[in-house]
Amino acid sequence: MADTTQSSLRKPPEPDPGASLAGRQKVTTGNAAVPYSQGKKGDALTIAVSCQGQEKITVTVKPVHVSFPLECGADQVSSVSNEFAVSGVERSGIVAVEAPPAVRWSLTVSRDAPTEAEPPDAG
Repeated sequence: MADTTQSSLRKPPEPDPGASLAGRQKVTTGNAAVPYSQGKKGDALTIAVSCQGQEKITVTVKPVHVSFPLECGADQVSSVSNEFAVSGVERSGIVAVEAPPAVRWSLTVSRDAPTEAEPPDAG
């Protein structure tokens, strides 16, 4: 019998083309800490997270002390990708995820050159 659930969480997000994989966590429930490897000075760190379950998770990146929440959908997968180009992201570290037991989540940590931000008054 075929699985008809099109939007269920099956695997971690894929890194952007050209980015190097620094860490990955397969589908998990509850809290976990995911180590990531050291990178080159000047590279940005990108955290891509997917989750499913009617709750919110919090993602904290150590040692750079940045964090962000993600509201997870009950019937569909919610995803976010955040890039950090701050001092210290070239070092190895840990991505800590705080998640209720009812939430399934996965994440990918990658490294690449920082994305150029557009000026606020572009155009």
